[in-house]
Amino acid sequence: MTEPRTTKWRQIAADLREKIESGTYAPGDTLPQLKAYAAELGVHHETVRAAYKELEKEGLVRTVQRRGSVVLQPPVRRRITRGVTVTRDPARGYVFPAASRPDEPWEAHGRPFRKELPAPIQVTVEFQLASGAKVLRRRRVTSPAGEPPFQLVDTWISPAAVADAPRVAEPSPGPGGYLDRLEEAGHGPIEWTETSRIRMPDREEAKLLEIAQSIPVLESTIIGTSSRSGLPIEVTIRVIPGDRVELSGKLQRGESAQWPVAPVEPPADS
Repeated sequence: MTEPRTTKWRQIAADLREKIESGTYAPGDTLPQLKAYAAELGVHHETVRAAYKELEKEGLVRTVQRRGSVVLQPPVRRRITRGVTVTRDPARGYVFPAASRPDEPWEAHGRPFRKELPAPIQVTVEFQLASGAKVLRRRRVTSPAGEPPFQLVDTWISPAAVADAPRVAEPSPGPGGYLDRLEEAGHGPIEWTETSRIRMPDREEAKLLEIAQSIPVLESTIIGTSSRSGLPIEVTIRVIPGDRVELSGKLQRGESAQWPVAPVEPPADS
């Protein structure tokens, strides 16, 4: 018996994958123009398109308008230990469980953005607002220094909280950031809950994170609740490309799982 012949687009994808991994095509380079490359190989352009789409699914390239398929920098996979402890840095304020290491410098990609915008349904429900209500959003894209964008972070602050602490709407809210301003306004100590899920990114998220829309993302949502009102006052949604992060946590033995195992008493004779 003979092995079935490899589909042509898979052969093309394998050849391009090898060239990307060997550095023939470096990060930032553009793969050959689709139709010209198809003519060079003597295949239909849809065959080449299928190969490019496969590389995009693998996170090796992404489609950029008016440029084509651009080779991406290999992602750095970072481990997040899913602790539940919020710490505090004298310079930065509150620090939530994340993928950063102590003293590791991070940088912003582009300028942080803040504006009142129609909030997503999740946010309006938490803030008990009408659907489509405008809410202050603080947006930033960050990563460890020298790395591609690692996370897109949107913080939505309730209108009531902005009224109590107007500085949260300023470009720089001051030492400790917007959370310190909220707590100083009478909402402290804030309590937080976190939920996570895996989903596909929308077009804008993929563009900001420099990934293909076919790459799943990890979405982590932290809801901050005021100790004064007992109501949510801030919702922070962090989006991280799925190929750049892994979750880690230490498992603990429950009382029934202690070692050595307690001997089982035989049943008493009836």
